[in-house]
Amino acid sequence: MEHPVTSRYEFAKGLAREAGEKALEYFRSVGELVIEQKGAQDLVSNADRDVETFIRARLAARFPDDAIVGEEQDNVAGTSGYTWVIDPIDGTANFLTAIPAWCVVLAVVHDDTTKVGVIFEPSANEMFAATLGGGAELNGAPIKVSATRGLDTGSLGLGMNGRTPASQVISFMELLVEKGGIFFRNASGALMLAYVAAGRLIGYAEPHMNAWDCLAGQLLVAEAGGRLEKQSADQMLQTGGRVVCSAPAIFDELIEMSDRAFRAPD
Repeated sequence: MEHPVTSRYEFAKGLAREAGEKALEYFRSVGELVIEQKGAQDLVSNADRDVETFIRARLAARFPDDAIVGEEQDNVAGTSGYTWVIDPIDGTANFLTAIPAWCVVLAVVHDDTTKVGVIFEPSANEMFAATLGGGAELNGAPIKVSATRGLDTGSLGLGMNGRTPASQVISFMELLVEKGGIFFRNASGALMLAYVAAGRLIGYAEPHMNAWDCLAGQLLVAEAGGRLEKQSADQMLQTGGRVVCSAPAIFDELIEMSDRAFRAPD
């Protein structure tokens, strides 16, 4: 009998590709989408909702006892102990302005730990995937984080959102630039985490991320040899949290910078 994590991993990769192809159809006709604004720089369209509905239906048919947590719809309780965490389109702002930097994100949590992480970028046909203890891959080939030895070599992904003060990210930028670093932002936190795993970015920092944006990417980074803060997956599902991860040599320095910049306002 196939291992329950393996079966979900293989299904996740196929489902992410199916969902990505469906989203790509909307992307090619982006001018026809119905767009709503949920908050500052926080948009949603019928594409997000339709793709999430598609993902949920496929999951319900294949793993009816699994729980589901997603960005756009209510949570579904389960009895199997496995929870799917889904973002149908991460990088919606890019998607809705015809910028090809967005992705489908799927993670599977079990026993308070992320066991499966899949991030598919349809525009580039790139499938980033990982299982706990099984390594990380890009289109089937193993990937590793950057071998950088310092912040002054390579670009660091930096996220921001409307849930935390902008001053925190600005403070982090200042600290990074003072150390000779360069920040990179493409408006898709999940994709930037995948880029860390692939060695394209040397690290990533954001004061707060929701579980559907970060759990898959954090597993990818860990399985690609990177370092990240130890967190409870169940707690992240409840409240989200800070995300800091990177190539091993710069992690401690990033933590120190994050502690300084991302602290609660006085």
